[in-house]
Amino acid sequence: MLITIPQLIQEIRPNVRCLSAAEAKIERGKNKGLLIDVREPAEAAEKPTPGSINIPRGVLEMKLSESHPNPEEAIYVHCATGARATLSAEQLIRIGYTNITVITCDLEAICAV
Repeated sequence: MLITIPQLIQEIRPNVRCLSAAEAKIERGKNKGLLIDVREPAEAAEKPTPGSINIPRGVLEMKLSESHPNPEEAIYVHCATGARATLSAEQLIRIGYTNITVITCDLEAICAV
């Protein structure tokens, strides 16, 4: 039996750190953390999020480990709903990143702060 994506997200969420956009903005102001938009490039181009870099979920681990090899760097991931960001955070943790935060609110809230 296949697990649904909502079930998978529910399973992962307790194991990843989550913040709202407002909380993440305050924290990033202090630690200069990296904000990553894991949406597809066309989505990011259509509605960009200020201060973020776009690295799609499908290539995130490869691209991030090349450009930001410090496993302790503060990294905040977001998408349009929090689902892809949660899946991305799990993968980044699996490859050794230790300071990953998921921004769990919707895209409108992220763009508003």
